[in-house]
Amino acid sequence: MASAPAIREVEVKLAIGPPAEAARLLRRHGFRVARRRVREINTVFDTPEAALRSANRLLRLRSAGRRHTLTFKGPPEAGKYKSRDEVEFPVASPKAVDGMLRELGFAPRFRYEKFRTEYAQPGSEGVVTVDETPIGNFIELEGGPEWIDRIAGELGFRESDYITASYGSLYLDWCRKKKSRPSDMLFARR
Repeated sequence: MASAPAIREVEVKLAIGPPAEAARLLRRHGFRVARRRVREINTVFDTPEAALRSANRLLRLRSAGRRHTLTFKGPPEAGKYKSRDEVEFPVASPKAVDGMLRELGFAPRFRYEKFRTEYAQPGSEGVVTVDETPIGNFIELEGGPEWIDRIAGELGFRESDYITASYGSLYLDWCRKKKSRPSDMLFARR
C-alpha cells in the first residue's frame, strides 16, 4: 500500500483586525470565498514524553464541519516563511482515528479551535484563509515564496509582519502576556 505523498507547505500568518475588514480587503484584490466560514476543532496528539513536539513535528486530527483530516507535519525549515513537509489525508471517522492513535500510544496534548474562511483568486497559485481564533485574527497566505511576498505586498503587509509561529506557540505567548495559565485554545462557551 502506497503512502500519501508529502507536500511542501510554505506559509505565513499576518495579524489582522476584524475579519469583515479582511474580507473587504481581499475582495478589493480579486479574492473570492472558495470555502465558506467553518468552525475547526483541532486536536494535537503526542506521546507522553512529547517526542513529536521535541522533534518539532506535529500530528493533528482536524474536524471542519463535515470534513475530517489527519495531518503529519515535519520539522520546519528556518527562514522568513514557515516551510515544512506535510502529509494530510481525509478520514471518515474522527472517533475511530482518535481511538487508533490512543492505541498506538499517542494522546491529545492540545486542542485549539478557529473559524476559517478560505479565499482564492482566479488564476492564482496560492490560498488565503482568514482565521478567527480566541487569541486574535489572522490571514494565512499559503503558496510559493514569490506568490506570498507579492500578495502580502499587494494587501499592504511587509516581510516584518510575517508570523511563522504555530497557533500553539502563539497561544503560549498570549498566555505569558496575559499571565494566564495555558490549557486549550478554545472559544469561551456561552
